[in-house]
Amino acid sequence: MVRSVLAAMGAVMLAINAACAQPAPEVQEPPEAPVGEVAEMAAEAIGAAPRVVPQSLAEVRLSFAPVVERATPAVVNIYTRRVVQQRSPFAGDPFFERFFGGDFGAPRERVQNSLGSGVVVSPDGVVVTNNHVIEGMTEIKVVLNDRREYEAELVLADPQTDLAVLRIEVDEPLPYLSFANSDTIEVGDVVLAIGNPFGVGQTVTSGIISALARTAVSVSDYQFFIQTDAAINPGNSGGALIDIDGRLVGVNTAIYSRSGGSNGIGFAIPSRLVQQVIKSAISGTALVRPWLGASSSTVTSDLAKALKLDRPAGAIVDDIWTRGPADRAGIKPGDVIVEVDGQPVFDAQTLQYRIGVNNDGDGADVVYVRDGKTRTARVTLSLPPETPARDPKPLEGNHPLNGVTVANLSPRYNEELGLDPLSTGVVVAEVGPRSFAARRGLRPGHKIVSVNGKAVDSSAALAREIAKPSRSWELEIDTGGRIVPWRVGR
Repeated sequence: MVRSVLAAMGAVMLAINAACAQPAPEVQEPPEAPVGEVAEMAAEAIGAAPRVVPQSLAEVRLSFAPVVERATPAVVNIYTRRVVQQRSPFAGDPFFERFFGGDFGAPRERVQNSLGSGVVVSPDGVVVTNNHVIEGMTEIKVVLNDRREYEAELVLADPQTDLAVLRIEVDEPLPYLSFANSDTIEVGDVVLAIGNPFGVGQTVTSGIISALARTAVSVSDYQFFIQTDAAINPGNSGGALIDIDGRLVGVNTAIYSRSGGSNGIGFAIPSRLVQQVIKSAISGTALVRPWLGASSSTVTSDLAKALKLDRPAGAIVDDIWTRGPADRAGIKPGDVIVEVDGQPVFDAQTLQYRIGVNNDGDGADVVYVRDGKTRTARVTLSLPPETPARDPKPLEGNHPLNGVTVANLSPRYNEELGLDPLSTGVVVAEVGPRSFAARRGLRPGHKIVSVNGKAVDSSAALAREIAKPSRSWELEIDTGGRIVPWRVGR
């Protein structure tokens, strides 16, 4: 009887492994049931084909080693370096310069290093990593699993998604990872995280998909992440999150931690978004994502009650761009979008992601609720227009905006800046680091609303108004939904 029970347990374990580690219902075994019958019962219970009785302990042993062996050569270490000028905090102080010499506090060069991980996604040397791993760095080195080192060229950096694409020159095809469809993964699926945590060397950790469509992470403009409990630590950024078939599910990018170490809450950028960035980098085209031609906000509990929805979920359309994709499809302000291409829309960030991972000219089936009735519209997506033209204007002269560059907002420029897609007006593009405006708190992304009581709707109009001689200025600055008055001079 003992031998029968052990053999039955082995059969059940193999059946569970064949079902990709999905949890199986408890199987009640009759005390003296034949081994083959028990195996068939277990296989039928989890929807797998019947398996033969294992003949040895080796057949019972479960391991991720074959998957890891195939995947790890495609995960690389990334070392970055830059030289920065560091000044003493006492520079310019007459007392210290008098006693320590005139060159006291002269800038000194300091080397700043950083490390992270990356994934080879093409045999000709295309590597994807996180933008924050390489941002601002002047030297980027890619170290392969077999310790070969290459200087890397930055092909594309996309701060909005926190992704960067590198290329290394190789003489032979490299091992690389193929992509899984991140829209088909489910909570509970087994995943492996591969990277270089704390610089100790390549490490593999295992876990499951803990959650999908996490949008409140605030790591990038496209806030839509896969959550996993596979241990991810500093240095894992840019590394691979793979499924048990060894395919790339996502790129590890962030952790939730109060100590700096793994607390079992890690986030990865979905493979669909990664593929879009890589495609743009390889083709050499500008990375511009399609848009819906509408601004939206998340449906709250109060909104759901007012709109008589059964739950606070979806994105309510606030405004429509005339003759844009949504307008042409018949979508109107007040409609609540709940689904795109069969995928649920939980909030405004989810809607942005679902639209953004498509291509120019793609059709998307958008399900929305209007007056309590569910409707579906076929929306032909397009790239956001750059209307009006940016027309950047560097502002110079004896006025508070000296050293500031302003430009006109448009749907395409809004996409780059991460602003409301339908936002209009004049935006601050650059601020001189030592300018009066910088000291006053003006930042790129702020909008100039008016000058001396006169509204300005273009960069050219602002340049004309601010250049007019005046003994004092009154400006209105939109710092992100809050209008701040500036009064300068008498």
